[in-house]
Amino acid sequence: MCLRYADFRYIPSNYIAFIDKLHMPLLLWNIMEPCVKRRIVKVIGASSEEVEDLIAVERQKKVLSLFCTPTMIKEFVIGFLLNEGIINGHFCADSVTIKEEEGRDISVNIPADGDVATDGMVRTSGCIGGITFDRKEYRPATGSFSFTADGIRTQFKEFNQRAGLFKATGCVHSAAVSDGEKILVMSEDIGRHNAVDKVIGHCIIENVSFEDKMMLVSGRLSSEIVSKCARWGIPLLVSRTSPTSYAVEIAEKANITLIGFVRGECFNIYSNAQRIR
Repeated sequence: MCLRYADFRYIPSNYIAFIDKLHMPLLLWNIMEPCVKRRIVKVIGASSEEVEDLIAVERQKKVLSLFCTPTMIKEFVIGFLLNEGIINGHFCADSVTIKEEEGRDISVNIPADGDVATDGMVRTSGCIGGITFDRKEYRPATGSFSFTADGIRTQFKEFNQRAGLFKATGCVHSAAVSDGEKILVMSEDIGRHNAVDKVIGHCIIENVSFEDKMMLVSGRLSSEIVSKCARWGIPLLVSRTSPTSYAVEIAEKANITLIGFVRGECFNIYSNAQRIR
């Protein structure tokens, strides 16, 4: 799968402008049938004849519309499509095109050669109505990686300090991926699901492995958030708020260490405490 690209899309750093909600129709080009037969008229000099020719297929399907903060759009698209298993087949991040329409709409075109599946779509409550799909694949976290309690506190403190958009507006969520010593990527978005999709998308594009990383999030630890981490085998998920009972169940099955209520020197471990030393 081709997932490398160099064209990061950034909006000018006016934090207040960031918070505008964008309506994003995600358009996927489905080219499972690469060509079709058509009768054409072939002209050679002064003569012509009707022949059968092969014509490349171009099909466009509007899959869904989302709201998000207009930063890290390509990362968000890649993370969302792979986290939710929407495309079953090959697609290349280099071929993803982003077009700003009039007003606040952004259209994203994704050429793909596989099935596009939107069955099992569930619109979640809160966070402007996130979208998730009921077909999660879990990759249980492996390895003997461990994290120190002090390291978790330090990373979460830095995570909070770097949430510039939240400080400016007070109404967005944050997500970050850390190696336990430094934050590798961070995003902010009006949707907590979107923020997680963005940092996962960034790591996939940049070939950053997940097996020894921690995910830091600002919002509630719902089953959808834990499922996104479980899909990639992320061993540690940390939040300032609490988990749901189903989120804890998924974390236990996926061997994820789930930590909530990180406040100052305190935090709660809800599953797989053996990783914390």
